[in-house]
Amino acid sequence: MPAFPHSTSLTTTAVTVPPALALPVIEAAFPRQLHPYWPRLQENTRSWLRERRLMPAEKVREYADGLCYTDLMAGYYLGAPDDVLQAIGDYSAWFFVWDDRHDRDVVHRRSAAWRRLRIRLHTALDSPASHLHHEDSLVAAFADSVLRLYAFCGRNWNARFARHFHAVIEAYDREFHNRLRGRVPTVEEYLELRRLTFAHWIWTDLLEPSAGRELPDPVRKHPAYRRAALLSQEFAAWYNDLCSLPKEIAGNEVHNLGISLVRHREMTLPEAVRELRRRITDCIDEFLVAEREALRFADTLDDGTVPGKELSIAVKCCVTNMRNWFSTVYWFHHESGRYRVDSWEDRATPPYVTNEAEGEK
Repeated sequence: MPAFPHSTSLTTTAVTVPPALALPVIEAAFPRQLHPYWPRLQENTRSWLRERRLMPAEKVREYADGLCYTDLMAGYYLGAPDDVLQAIGDYSAWFFVWDDRHDRDVVHRRSAAWRRLRIRLHTALDSPASHLHHEDSLVAAFADSVLRLYAFCGRNWNARFARHFHAVIEAYDREFHNRLRGRVPTVEEYLELRRLTFAHWIWTDLLEPSAGRELPDPVRKHPAYRRAALLSQEFAAWYNDLCSLPKEIAGNEVHNLGISLVRHREMTLPEAVRELRRRITDCIDEFLVAEREALRFADTLDDGTVPGKELSIAVKCCVTNMRNWFSTVYWFHHESGRYRVDSWEDRATPPYVTNEAEGEK
């Protein structure tokens, strides 16, 4: 069936979802939408990738649109002001490039390069303005995207975002060392680590500038809101594991729920895939319940005052976009060239990555 009634590609009008990855409930109950700014977002992020030297110009030209990074964000943060969505779209594209650099540093066992990058990112996160012209283009682009995101909310939101992303960097470091040692984390370890490497709370934080306001802690930490947010992110992480399993097995990855289930729960690969699907479908069912509770909670915030009504509307916007995360993640995995390992010359080497470390030729 069509992934989107008005395709985000000029050439693709329909996507075939493999039966093993199909989720009829997503296709039926989670209609896909797209931010009207998407065409400009795609164009501007493509230019940003090139100008910031995050990908060589020829790779941007050949692969950027097909990777669908902007489609993913334009399907999630509905209602966001255009400049907010652009900042999020560029940051998301940066995140994927960083993930690829991390992967290449592991593959080529570049421990010193990774250690240097890790320290630089921590420093740039705390002082982005002083890193806009850093010699490492990945660090400079990160500083640019963070500085733009910091402009939309207040100091408390910025400090929270930084705290959450510092934890993401450290989680990537744990992944780096696990992969060098070939260590497969236990299921419990993996689930905890995955919430960080998938940046659950970063994408949740970004719901707030998209809704036009920072949420007070009692609202953001309310069990009804937090559970809906967590379930939307868990679905995305586990569905990504299901779809990327062939890619990660080919690349000798050790971080995938399916791989942990095989190693530590003594499952066969088909049994692990079935368990992954069970967890994913349970997550969808649980979200539908949590979504109703979160919307009821949002209703209680409207106390008859103007601030109460505005807060209620903002929370509803955030919860609605949590729902959008399900459909945009689902279709992204079937549209993006990031997961088409069967079309790659080398199944362990994505054609859109650069193998050299920064400064190496």
